[in-house]
Amino acid sequence: MREDIDQPTAGRFEGREHLFPVRVYFEDTDLSGVVYHANYLRFMERARSAMLRLAGIDQRAVFEAGEGAYAVADLSIRYRAPARLDDALLVVSRVGIVRAASVVIHQTVRRGPLVLTEAEVTAALVAGNGRPRRQPAAWTDIYQRLVWQGT
Repeated sequence: MREDIDQPTAGRFEGREHLFPVRVYFEDTDLSGVVYHANYLRFMERARSAMLRLAGIDQRAVFEAGEGAYAVADLSIRYRAPARLDDALLVVSRVGIVRAASVVIHQTVRRGPLVLTEAEVTAALVAGNGRPRRQPAAWTDIYQRLVWQGT
């Protein structure tokens, strides 16, 4: 028996892109049989968290040490085509801009080559009082290595 069988996927990096597979389940759809719009945000959140974990950014340790947590500070999303029950999707994440207290991540949800949804997410590190705080230097170094250089 494989020892990693109970471990959820972290996705994988191909170059500087993080690829995260998602399957559409019945609970993800609305009465018309398509993915409910807010569930794309859930898919993207899971992909971002998996990307950070895989890259070596330990959000949980910083949170448990009382040093802060990420909050979505800005979000722009465009829906292009619907996903349906049982579709195999891929969330592609790319780091865009790295600032002292935040990072901008571009994400697409695809079915094969077809882009279904695109989003630009700004995640800011905030202290317990809700005010922005600097990201750990090690994190900004990781992000800088991941900044998307493609077209």
